[in-house]
Amino acid sequence: MYIVALNGSPKRDGNTMNLIEILRKNVESKDIKFEIIHAYECVLDCKQPFCLDCISPCDQNCLKGTKLEKAYESITKADILIMASPVYFGNVTAGLKAFWDKSRYIRSQKSWVGKLATVMAVGGSSYGGQETVLHSMQNMLQVQGFTLFNDSNEESDAGHFGICANRPSINDETAKKRIEIMAKTIKKVI
Repeated sequence: MYIVALNGSPKRDGNTMNLIEILRKNVESKDIKFEIIHAYECVLDCKQPFCLDCISPCDQNCLKGTKLEKAYESITKADILIMASPVYFGNVTAGLKAFWDKSRYIRSQKSWVGKLATVMAVGGSSYGGQETVLHSMQNMLQVQGFTLFNDSNEESDAGHFGICANRPSINDETAKKRIEIMAKTIKKVI
């Protein structure tokens, strides 16, 4: 099983990465390869980090030989994608949005149709925009054809839209519990 976690935060060691690391520890096994991709590093490796819709249909020339191209290849090979973002002004970060905007070519190839994915968000407070961010990420995934799952299983409850956490996420016991439930769901899938 190959899981890719996409960190939408510009930080490699912040609240969003805490959530990803908690999930990684909960699903860790010798049968699971877990890769973390940092969206900001990928888009900033491109000469033009934001999609300008320069040619239609897209030919991906803008990302050839970049970290973004490698990231897309990893997601294509992955069995499950975990996408996580902090709340930035009520939405996903600019880096995460740019990551998905530049994936137009992949959509035309239907490379991610049917792949499993789920989402996690962290905000500055309860009701700090996390659900809006979850919905934004779900929308991006659905446009690419991903099949979404949440933090539910028969042993716990029906879950919700995904994982919502408050910062500091390392201290959010409710989010940790929901991640444990999500990890059990992931292990059932494999």
